Amino acid sequence: QVQLVESGGGLVQPGGSLRLSCAASGSMFSIDRMGWYRQAPGKQRELVAVMISGGSTHYVDSVKGRFTISRDNAKNTVYLQMNTLKPEDTAVYYCNAVRLGVEYWGQGTQVTVSS
Repeated sequence: QVQLVESGGGLVQPGGSLRLSCAASGSMFSIDRMGWYRQAPGKQRELVAVMISGGSTHYVDSVKGRFTISRDNAKNTVYLQMNTLKPEDTAVYYCNAVRLGVEYWGQGTQVTVSS
């Protein structure tokens, strides 16, 4: 079992920045990948950024150059640094981990980009 707890969401003006954190606990060995998804009202959940166990990363095109995923292994924490935020980034952001083929999800954190 893997438990994920997100934090760092909130209200920010367009052009602003936020950093999301995802603290993981439980069975941390054999985690294949960790990442962030988001779901806006009326839309399907989409992958935002993912970090594979070897360190490679992947981003959805809409956030490339603005968002950065990183991981602190000592703290078992994954971060999503979000810069130059746009209103269309407004969504609930979910942390995701895959371990031995099983997916785990956090409870989600709301990000609202509005003036």
